[in-house]
Amino acid sequence: MTSSMTSVLKNSGKTNRPNDTQLAAFGAELDALRERTLTDLGERDARYIRRIYAAVRYTEVIGRGLLFFGLFPPAWIVGTLLLGISKILDNMELGHNVIHGQYDWMNDPHLSGKTFEWDIVGTADHWRKTHNYSHHTYTNIKGMDEDIGYGVLRLFPEQRWRPFFIGQPIYALIFALLFQWGVAIQDLRFGQYFKGKKTGKEMLEEMKPFLKKSRRQLIKDYVIFPLIAGPFFLPVFLGNLAANGIRNLWTYMIIFCGHFTADVELFPKSVLRNESRGQWYYRQIRGSSNLTGSKLLHIMSGNLSHQIEHHLFPDIPAHRYEEMSREVRAICQRYGVHYNRGPLIKQFSQVIWRILRYSLPSKYVPIKASA
Repeated sequence: MTSSMTSVLKNSGKTNRPNDTQLAAFGAELDALRERTLTDLGERDARYIRRIYAAVRYTEVIGRGLLFFGLFPPAWIVGTLLLGISKILDNMELGHNVIHGQYDWMNDPHLSGKTFEWDIVGTADHWRKTHNYSHHTYTNIKGMDEDIGYGVLRLFPEQRWRPFFIGQPIYALIFALLFQWGVAIQDLRFGQYFKGKKTGKEMLEEMKPFLKKSRRQLIKDYVIFPLIAGPFFLPVFLGNLAANGIRNLWTYMIIFCGHFTADVELFPKSVLRNESRGQWYYRQIRGSSNLTGSKLLHIMSGNLSHQIEHHLFPDIPAHRYEEMSREVRAICQRYGVHYNRGPLIKQFSQVIWRILRYSLPSKYVPIKASA
């Protein structure tokens, strides 16, 4: 940090909201970290993602193979767990990160963010629109980021309460069990159809990619592989069902811990007016939270345990986030910016509290323009 910037901080004191001069310097430091990391990308990054790619394939093959002997409980349990691990890795550390374009610099057609398809019912093209563009551009901006409660849950006092939300503890559980389906239909906007703003023909046309992809996934997991198993049809069928459930619950927990803990904030649309790079970075940090834990936790979460770094640098290989987080924390400390992190149990308990608390009537709190 420059001596002039140090002087500014000494004179003003560290606050929860740096002034525009401080935010400009704050953004410049994060930009510099980004550029240093991009310059350093190379063989170790390529080796890492290829190992993840191989791990996804090997765990799937071994897991499905063990399920063919699923009448024996140990084989079924291990096979289901391995298949669940494969689906988690494919969804989070491989698919999510590759689709962000984190490995496009490798020019590997199997790892292209523009063409990669993953093992869930939602299409990658849909995800590129709702997640890569909408969520990462308008992070936690009310009325623009549809990941705020996914159109189903009230998780902030800035969302108006309606009687519908009384049942949200039940909705949240169903959403967790069927998480891939909720994400898959997120952009179809069924509400517009039910309100008469969209015709049935238009709705069906928009649904075609989703219907095609989900049909393929259902046939693969619940018809083809169980039929190949012959007399072991039921154990394989149930193993696939359980593996998908494991992936859905884990993904839900990790994503909700990154977005809906106690200190995460919402923003009004007005923040977009002349938003500087430093202000954009500041919004990403205030709208995110991290998980502390082991290397295994980071890998199994697709490094979304470092959700702050992911929101700051979505196109940088996610396995770099752990080392980048040390610098990000130091930068935040210098500028008095709160860096939200904690263990999984603590963060998820805050998520559960939000789900329960805001299912009940409470005073509507408008978002302050100064946020």
